[in-house]
Amino acid sequence: MHWTGAAAVISALLQASCASRDVFSDPGINVDKWHSATRKANALITQLNITEKAGLLTGNLLNLTCGGIINAIPRVDFPGLCLQDGPAGIRTADLASVFTAGISIGATWDPELIYERGRALGEEFRGKGAHVILGPATGPLGRIPLGGRNWEGFSVDPYLAGIATSATVRGIQDSGVQACTKHYVGNEQETQRTLGLAKGVSVDAISSNIDDRTLHELYIWPFADAVRAGTLSIMCSYNRLNSTYACEDDHTLNGILKEELGFKGYVMSDWFATHSGAKAANAGLDMNMPGPVDQYNFTNSYFGPNLVRAVQSGNVSAERLDDMVRRVLTPYFYLGQDKDYPTIDPSGLFVTLAALSYSPSAFSIPDDTPLPPARDVRADHAALIRNHGAAGTVLLKNTKHTLPLKAPRTIAVFGNDAADLSRGSAVPLGAAYAPPQGVPMGVQVMGGGAGSGRLSYVVSPLEALRARAASSNHSMSIQYVTDNSVVANADFSGIYPFPDVCLVFLKTYAAETIDRTSFEADWNSTAVVNSVASYCPSRKTVVVTHSAGINTMPWADNPNVTAILAAHYPGQEAGNSIVDILFGDVNPSGHLPYTIARNETDYNTEVFNVTDPAQVTDAAAWQSDFTEGLLIDYRHFDANAITPLYEFGFGLSYTIFELTGKVNVRPVHGQRTISVFPPKVKENSPGGNPNLWKTLFAVTVKVRNTGDVAGSAVPQLYLSQPRSTVPAGTPMKVLRGFDKVYLKAGEERNVSFPLMRRDMSFWDVGASDWRLPRGEYIVRVGFSSRDIRMEGTIRV
Repeated sequence: MHWTGAAAVISALLQASCASRDVFSDPGINVDKWHSATRKANALITQLNITEKAGLLTGNLLNLTCGGIINAIPRVDFPGLCLQDGPAGIRTADLASVFTAGISIGATWDPELIYERGRALGEEFRGKGAHVILGPATGPLGRIPLGGRNWEGFSVDPYLAGIATSATVRGIQDSGVQACTKHYVGNEQETQRTLGLAKGVSVDAISSNIDDRTLHELYIWPFADAVRAGTLSIMCSYNRLNSTYACEDDHTLNGILKEELGFKGYVMSDWFATHSGAKAANAGLDMNMPGPVDQYNFTNSYFGPNLVRAVQSGNVSAERLDDMVRRVLTPYFYLGQDKDYPTIDPSGLFVTLAALSYSPSAFSIPDDTPLPPARDVRADHAALIRNHGAAGTVLLKNTKHTLPLKAPRTIAVFGNDAADLSRGSAVPLGAAYAPPQGVPMGVQVMGGGAGSGRLSYVVSPLEALRARAASSNHSMSIQYVTDNSVVANADFSGIYPFPDVCLVFLKTYAAETIDRTSFEADWNSTAVVNSVASYCPSRKTVVVTHSAGINTMPWADNPNVTAILAAHYPGQEAGNSIVDILFGDVNPSGHLPYTIARNETDYNTEVFNVTDPAQVTDAAAWQSDFTEGLLIDYRHFDANAITPLYEFGFGLSYTIFELTGKVNVRPVHGQRTISVFPPKVKENSPGGNPNLWKTLFAVTVKVRNTGDVAGSAVPQLYLSQPRSTVPAGTPMKVLRGFDKVYLKAGEERNVSFPLMRRDMSFWDVGASDWRLPRGEYIVRVGFSSRDIRMEGTIRV
């Protein structure tokens, strides 16, 4: 093995800032504390009969105080478990916050902010009496650009998604709440995601057919980070995986998750994702949610009494039953949830009833029953959410010195995304079944379904701009046209005087149960932008998108469109977050966690759908083959020399950052020989073989702010494996390091990226292990996947 620049930088490395990746690579489970919790769990197990044990593993759908309930066992003083959606806030709760969505916080590329968000989320869930948060979501990864739930996750890149997942899990569980990382695995589209009726015929869910290497290097990668971080629960997904339902797939649940990754917690099903009893239990499913067989049969369950009978008949061993219960109880004791834990906020029941449009009397509750006051758990999280929303906003274009805005006299605001919500702030159940484009009027701060939240309030861009105008020390006028049909028809008769700058707000809706149908933003967005760009006499049009993720932008090269901001789903403080960016109170520092193509045909994956009427009811036809392997998003663009509109990792600033000097690489601990495979261990720790998580090399660069404004840079490291010793289908380069560095004007800092064994290896299918290929690695460092400023080499 050889390396470059080793001795020259050792002393400098001692002073270098360490990339955030290193902070979140340590195990998240305290072994002694875990053993103590296991002893408590075992002691309780000895007191339970077989029916009580099965009850601990079976949800109760009829209890509507929480998204999922494990019933109490008063005889042994066990209070039960409350499970609540979702990844960005408590879905059915009043006086709780709606945080930035996963895609928005992922765009910050800032593990410290991501941890901060997870910690605050956990605090609110704990305050409401929830033991488990059904999040974070890192599946779907985002293989399909139009996937309906991509916005719940962090990034299409497994490395970035893994770090964000790890930081979120640690934040949630440091607050005393169990994280349930989901959806494991291959849940990459909503179309036919689960068993359903087609023409009156029950049709199996789509089968995600994924080869073993792709499974390990893409889709399971961030789950390994979650297990390493100590996630106490994993939710298995709706879909089939290589023709077997994910919640009864022995290979991925037992073989990979529990054995290879050393996961000690419990696996729960997604709601109604269980399709067998003994088979699922033996394959690794530990908890059946929400309990019944399906939404049409509340009286029967694959677990519950059926699990009791399976144990009594010998189809499930008594040892396996105790293992399931132990996996559920140990996390409860591990976090100390048996001591002084808040009670469940009873107002959640009434919020749920209201969301379902049911009257209390439908549940034998008198209509005049006084409603219990909601427990306010929001604390000071509004300021945090505002900051996170701004940090996740990506500046894509900024010509003619358009931004930040400098004392404009007249601002014209256009687009239905700028306005207050026309249907109120709390759309039923997070608009899970709203029209494909969502509500017609109002800012889009989140998507629909389980990942949404109930807004106690929302700040629209128009409201925030008016507040800014009212507080400015000069006369500022805010005028607006928020009806997109009027804007698209170029009816600007209500605007006077002519504006100094035109702001266009576009939105894209996405939700659970449905996939998106268009790459462009919703509500006739292209006509809206082109109309405003033609009208705005100063030739300065700023476009802001609140979106679920990828949008094509056919208007991006319009010379009158001088600035573009991708603001994603920023949560309840959306208007304040974007105004902070527009006026320069916050220097934009977000970077794209995906690639924006010039043409939608540049993407190589799409929603799989069976359109032949003769095949719609044939489960064998619902087969989604992941034939692209590892080549999704920027990896695909690189492999096919496709120039994107805005590449993965791209993001502008109001200042200028440079890399100075050269890339320095040194081996850690003076290692001179490295084995091809990680040394074996007797038992894998959480995250897998601990040798995979050992740092082999440290890469160091210098980052300087050469502009005149303070801001945060995001240097990124991309690694290319030796081309002659890796299998076909290996990407040209992959993200393997990043950091977020705040620099004052003129300031320079060292940044160090640790490269662990896993980072440098590929999954050897034949050996069923991570192989470190021999040869020369190329280390590329820059500010995006295409903006590479420096290169170095490592030879192994």
